Amino acid sequence: MKVAFQGERGAYSEEAIIAHWGEAAEPLPRPYLPDVFDAVEKGYADLGLVAVENSIQGSIVRTFDLLNERTLRAQGETVLKIVHCLIANPGVEAGDVKRVYSHPQALGQSREYLERRGLEPVGVYDTAGSVKMIKEQGLMDAAAIASQRAAEVFDMKVLIRGIETHNENYTRFLVIGGEEPEPTGRDKTSLAFVVEHRPGTLVKALNSFVKRRINLCKIESRPLLGKPWEYIFFIDFHGHMKDPEVDEALKELRGQTRYIKHLGSYPRFND
Repeated sequence: MKVAFQGERGAYSEEAIIAHWGEAAEPLPRPYLPDVFDAVEKGYADLGLVAVENSIQGSIVRTFDLLNERTLRAQGETVLKIVHCLIANPGVEAGDVKRVYSHPQALGQSREYLERRGLEPVGVYDTAGSVKMIKEQGLMDAAAIASQRAAEVFDMKVLIRGIETHNENYTRFLVIGGEEPEPTGRDKTSLAFVVEHRPGTLVKALNSFVKRRINLCKIESRPLLGKPWEYIFFIDFHGHMKDPEVDEALKELRGQTRYIKHLGSYPRFND
């Protein structure tokens, strides 16, 4: 089974694939998030794994946009504990480092360390990709933030391990594909919707869940393109589309919204 992920070998997404599926999965690297969706939609991969949320930095908003734009659905989730390492070329010491390269999420998750040391953060497309880049360019005054595994993949030196701002640092990933799992009794559903831009419309929409005691575990807003200061809302809630109470809530919700899209119902990670 091929599973596409964003980044280079050694990326946290690849680590999450290995942790989730073990030897049953063959990780397939892709440079950018849309490429992961493309790989699954075009049949190059059976599934994709995409980061959706971090416990320090919050949501990966591009993932929400792509789930809304594309035909693939979320059909599973997994969580990985993130331990960031400062990685450099052999021969480089911590005091030699002036610039640090990594994905913007990793830089944000390590902001306190970088600011305390007066290091210049430079964003690139991927954590493991930043390790690959400083190796290929032979940079001796720079380092990268990535996983221990990325250092091993590229035969690089770990200067410091555990530079994240808080050690309770976790990233949630969604499995994306073309199918929808059957209800398990312990599920989560992701949904996108738009309400009329009037007072009380969002409250009425969310009340469809509240009155049925359906647990809303996440709400996120993104700008609605072409409608300045209006928003599309993304929610996660406990339950499956096929659960009777969820079906009732969604029938009511449709009457409160002008756009709604089911992004997936799937077994939820132990939370």
